[in-house]
Amino acid sequence: MTKKLVISIVDDDDSVRAGTMDLVKAMGFEVMAFPSAADFLCSCHLHNTFCLIADVQMPGMTGIDLHKRLIESGNSIPTILITAYPDDTDRTRALKAGVIGYLVKPYSREDLLSCVRSALDSRR
Repeated sequence: MTKKLVISIVDDDDSVRAGTMDLVKAMGFEVMAFPSAADFLCSCHLHNTFCLIADVQMPGMTGIDLHKRLIESGNSIPTILITAYPDDTDRTRALKAGVIGYLVKPYSREDLLSCVRSALDSRR
């Protein structure tokens, strides 16, 4: 049996988190979802996540700050940021920090899949 690749989703909005989970599952990946960055960081799935999809604006820790914290702690996980409130400053800061993609909600399945493929390529 082949182990499925795990994509972790961090979004404080229940409906967005559920919709993103369904979309990623339909792509054939195993999915773990978390309502906050703190929940993800404390989980046992941190080390088996090959790609992270995180909301930019969340209470406590933003998606950009989560990505930076992972890098600083030696857990460089390819990260895709999603947002309903696009901001050029946030986008530039995120891309400079090394995120794989910065998608604006609602994003297309194709755009998300393209970012996931980039994450796969970066891990090879």
